[in-house]
Amino acid sequence: MSSPDPKAYYEHPLARRARAVMPAGNTRTTLFVPPTPPYAVSGSGSWVVDQLGHHVIDCNNNYTALIHGHAHSGVRAAVQDILDTGSAFGLPTSSEVALAEHLADRTGIYRWRFSNSGTEAVMTAIRGARAYTGRDLILRFDGSYHGTSDGVVDPRAPGIPVSVAAASVVVAQGDEAEFDAAMTRHGERIAAVIIDLMPNRAGLAPADHEFVEHVRAETRARGVLLIVDEVITFRLGLAGLHRQYAIDPDLVTLGKIIGGGFPVGAVGGREDVMRVFDPVADCRVGWGGTFSANPVSMTAGLVALEDFDGDGIERLNGRGADLRGLLTDSGVTVSGHGSLSQIREAVDFKVLWWELYRAGVLAGTNGLLALSTPMSDKDVRTIADAVAYAVSVTKSKQSAS
Repeated sequence: MSSPDPKAYYEHPLARRARAVMPAGNTRTTLFVPPTPPYAVSGSGSWVVDQLGHHVIDCNNNYTALIHGHAHSGVRAAVQDILDTGSAFGLPTSSEVALAEHLADRTGIYRWRFSNSGTEAVMTAIRGARAYTGRDLILRFDGSYHGTSDGVVDPRAPGIPVSVAAASVVVAQGDEAEFDAAMTRHGERIAAVIIDLMPNRAGLAPADHEFVEHVRAETRARGVLLIVDEVITFRLGLAGLHRQYAIDPDLVTLGKIIGGGFPVGAVGGREDVMRVFDPVADCRVGWGGTFSANPVSMTAGLVALEDFDGDGIERLNGRGADLRGLLTDSGVTVSGHGSLSQIREAVDFKVLWWELYRAGVLAGTNGLLALSTPMSDKDVRTIADAVAYAVSVTKSKQSAS
């Protein structure tokens, strides 16, 4: 079944209402596709229905956050029970203790702090690293996405002060010579190196193992903290992707799947580093957040993680490998690892997004395909067929223009 033309979504009353109160009728830049994105009405399992009644299989999953798809029965039941007792308090609750205990057991990282998003988790980690080391600079890798805070976005982006841009050193990921030169020049002023081992914005290409080992060795030798951003990649293993690289980060940032579909972020790390957040310590970093560690997110996250054990991770990662195999066999260039894939064709992704949507697949606006546990082998084949068709149609349109 084909979806209506994008113009029908643009002219829909809901889209008109949205444009009257929000720039382009949109709050999240990452979701915008011209002329306007469809609006979700409901979701169940791996499927989403929009305001025109079009059904799509969800390979966006709120940019990888919905590991169990939509309306997971266990999460729904647990959240309802929590809502009956209160959604947030000006006191800590046992729910944050339980989730921290689970993460500690799962990862072997024994100190945690919670926030409301991956962006905030990264901000917290950077503040903590600067406080611990007494240094100012952060080294990050070009093309990686670490949220929307000023210090980790492209320094050329509108609205970024020169002073903020000067607090970061940016090098190419995988370029050992450039990394070494930056460490030699700035090492005594660098508080932390932050790395995503498979950055979504840089094409979901797994980092080179030798390069990562070199980064870990150099940071350790120079007293620089290593922050591994696992906001997206935590779904790839019980302890995230860094365990597969056999490295021990000083700090790790999480988000997405650990909230069970609700807002969440987390920072975990070495006990001595995390001590900077201790409110009775001499060198303490004050960091609050009205809804940080709220019992709804904590409870939903614990249920979601408990239902995503080693067997579940292996099964979903296997389906991701099957999807990449099917796409490669059909002539579609794709990258990724585990349950995360990205279409790497030289096409206009705005056109491809709509062709995928017409074909019944909701993807990320950059070609991201994130699988969820409700998906079956049949769903994977359906996705592969739809992607191959959409890529073919998009290429044909480009050739004709």
